[in-house]
This record gives sequence, C-alpha cells and structure tokens, in this order.
Amino acid sequence: MQLKSGFILLFLAASTIYAAKPNIIYILADDMGQGDVMAYNVDSKIPTPNIDRIAREGMKFMDTHTSSGVCTPTRYGILTGRYSWRTSMLKQGVLSGHSPHLIEPTRETVASFLKKQGYATACVGKWHLGMDWTLTDKSKAGSNRISYKYVDPKAPISNGPNANGFDYYFGISASLNMDPHAYIENDRLLGELEILKDLKACDARGLTQPSKPGYAATDYVQQEVLRTFAEKTCNWIKENKDGPFFVYFPLPSPHSPIVPSDRFLNKSGLNDHGDFCMETDWVVGEVLKTLDELGIADNTLIVFTADNGTSPKAGFPVMAKQGHHSSWIYRGMKGTNWEGGHRVPFVVRWPEQVKAGTVSDALACTTDFLATCADILGTKLDDTAGEDSFSFLPALQGKAAGNVDTRLVIHHSDKGIYSIRKGKWKVMFDDFGGSSRGDPRKDQPIKNAAPLQLFNMETDAVENMNVAAEHPEVIEMMKKDLADIIKKGRSTPGPNLPSDYNDPNVKWNQLNVVRDYLK
Repeated sequence: MQLKSGFILLFLAASTIYAAKPNIIYILADDMGQGDVMAYNVDSKIPTPNIDRIAREGMKFMDTHTSSGVCTPTRYGILTGRYSWRTSMLKQGVLSGHSPHLIEPTRETVASFLKKQGYATACVGKWHLGMDWTLTDKSKAGSNRISYKYVDPKAPISNGPNANGFDYYFGISASLNMDPHAYIENDRLLGELEILKDLKACDARGLTQPSKPGYAATDYVQQEVLRTFAEKTCNWIKENKDGPFFVYFPLPSPHSPIVPSDRFLNKSGLNDHGDFCMETDWVVGEVLKTLDELGIADNTLIVFTADNGTSPKAGFPVMAKQGHHSSWIYRGMKGTNWEGGHRVPFVVRWPEQVKAGTVSDALACTTDFLATCADILGTKLDDTAGEDSFSFLPALQGKAAGNVDTRLVIHHSDKGIYSIRKGKWKVMFDDFGGSSRGDPRKDQPIKNAAPLQLFNMETDAVENMNVAAEHPEVIEMMKKDLADIIKKGRSTPGPNLPSDYNDPNVKWNQLNVVRDYLK
C-alpha cells in the first residue's frame, strides 16, 4: 500500500510539472521595424491592434536586436542560439530557395530541445534556412545557389525543418520572391507544378515582382499565402491544445513582393507596405483569437518580433511624406548595422507569469530564445548548444540580468560587416552601416563621422555623434572582446568550441578589423 501511495504521489508530481509547462508560440515577421508597430511608434500610420494587444497584456522590450540585418542569419540564430557566422557557409548574405541545409541535423534547436521536454512541435511559414533537394546533376551538390534546373521537384526533401526537431512543417522554402513558388508539407513540394522560365512567364502567371523564375504550383497565389499560413497554424494549435506545444511561425510578410490580399489592399491609407503590415497584424490576431477560444491563453507564452528592420522596398520616401517612419527614430533599415537594421519590435505575453503593461530596457538578442526556453523549464543546455544564447527570463520576471555590463551582442550586416554592442557602447567598423541599402536619416549627418565609429547608446541611441576619438580605450576593449568570442567559439560561459577563424580555406575578410587580437 505504501509503495502504491508513493507511486501515486510521484505520478501526481510529474503531472503537475507537465501541466505547468507553458505552450510557446514564436511569431516572426519579415522586414518590420519598430516604427511599423503602434505600441512603439505612436505616430505610426499603420494600425497594429493585435501586436499592440500583446504589448498591453504583456511586456514590451525596447532594446532587443536581431543578430543580423537580414533574414537567414537571424533565423539561424533564433533556432540555434548561435551566431550564423560561426558556420562555414554563411559569413554574409542569405540563402536561396534551393540552397542546401544550413542547420546541421545534429545541432540542438529550440524545436529539438522542446521535443525532448515532451512538446509537440510545428513550423508553419517561411523557412529560408536551406534544405536538401534531390539533384538531377550531382556536380551541383554543395553549391550555395542551386538553380531549379538541377532539382527534382517531386522527390523527397531531406534535412529541412523535420530534421531540426519539428514534428510538422508546412510552408515555403524561402521568401515570397524566391522559387519554388509552391507550398511544402513536411518533405514534399505540393501541387501540380509548371516551369516559369523567365520574368515574363512570372508576370503572366500573376507573380508580383520581384519574383524569380522556377517551379510554381498552378494553384499557388502569393496574396493567399498569409491566410493559408494562419489557417494551418490555428488548426494545428487546435489539434494540439492539450499541450504542451511549440509553434514557430515565421511569416513571409511584409517582405517584398509586397502582396496584401484584396481584404487589406488600400486599407492603411499609407501604401502597400502599410496594407501588408496590417495583414501581418491580422494573422497575429487569428492566433490570439484561437488561444482565447480554446481557453489556453493564460499559460501560453507568445512572442512577436521581426527578423530585421524594414526593407527599402517598403518605400521610405513615400511614407515619410505622410509622417510614417518604419525605422522610427533610428538610422538605417534592413541590411544595415544602424539601429534601424536590427533593433526590432519584441513583445511577449504570458499571463500566468508576466505582468501586463510592463516595459523592459534590458539588452537582448534574438539568439536568446533557446536559453530562455531552457531556463523556463529549469533545464541546462549542453555545452555545445546555444553558444550565444542568454536567458531573458529574468527580464520577464522583472529582474535585472546578471550580465548587464558584460553582455556583448554582435550584429552582422548583409555584407557581413560587424557591429558590437556592450552595455552603453556600440562600435561600428565603418561609416556607412555595413551595407549599401542606406539610411533614411542621411540628410542628418553624423557628427565626427569616421571609418570606425563609437556611439554612447545611453545618451545617443539615434547615433548622431561619433565619440570614437574620445574613447580609444573602449574601441580596443571591444575589439578584444569580439576576437575572444570568435576564438572561443562562444559568447556564453563554457568550454571553448571549434572556430574556423584561422582556417586559410575560409574567406572571412570581415575579421581584418580584429586580426591583431586573433594572433
């Protein structure tokens, strides 16, 4: 009888722990700056009531950054807790629709980690992290840019989301402008396929430019992709409502081609970017509505953020004439190391644990998601996982992180040029934001602009005054810190991990700025 009672108590304790595990939903917009969200920018011309609701009912982070100014490296960092430039394949730029896999199947991801903790896992949306297509020409294997001409579209796909911890995947391989223009479910490309050989064929097919030639499903409509993803996500949540579950929901919007559906066309009164942002917000609302209907909102942690700042395709000059600034008060845009390139909206709601209407000024990075999930579940990551991931759970709890003054966040522009943030200091290793995309505030010149720039983010987060000449010791300290993080293979505490910084076969010219400290 005593043994039976003990077993019952153990079972009840285990059941209590299981029930306490929160459902987790991570919604990632594509090219959306802080200025596009009313919860940040009160002067925004784009209504975002559902994103604002998450901020109102949860916590708004003011100083959260992506690890890169473009999407593939940021997505890699979100799922792995690791900077993408640690891979040999992605020191700069992004992948294409037929690129091979970037995340090794043996690497821990948020999904594989949570799956071990008893979570059902799903990814719905834009992957853009590579997957291995069956090639008709084996000599193309290993190339970072593979043409549709060398792909068998009907063969199974390997090393995609399912190999990285996701039980279920439904989405597109890359951006809306990239081929194949068709949905993928788990390891199969769906639909009856045709070949669009040139831009004229893309136009005739109804694909909005810029859209690349390649395979296209005959029933695939760009304007319906967001609605389809919303339906798939909400239905999967309903099927897994008893939890715990994890949904990674990377949206293809408001990235170009900017294709709002007829329901949202001209609704913002701004331009098509404003319309597409409104539809993006509607998708968020569909998820919130589903959680409410199922009665599971209280113990569901939901994050909304973006993979980088707004793209120049959005039409900055046109919007500025109407008083809308996607980068809000900051310099730069997508691709750049200016704040507008990587300081993104980041709002979190978890009613059972996070006080409503709170604001955090904690310095955070999108690489921090994996460590935060582990912290929430009281589980330690392996030494080889989440090398650049720090938990933001203390911030959610209203506590100060223990590494406020020592945390170093590294940003990477589309050209792979570095920028570093540590405490109040930010170093930029050029005077043009590491990118050719530009700065919407270029008519407001930086004082003392120079090839190497230092900004005091406590007093000058808008990057108006370069103070590098006044603090050469800070520059050298941060160069050394960057070199150490590169050499150690990690920025978190733990044993050193392999790094290819001294591999002569790896082209990594961006390291020249800290080369003296890598010897």
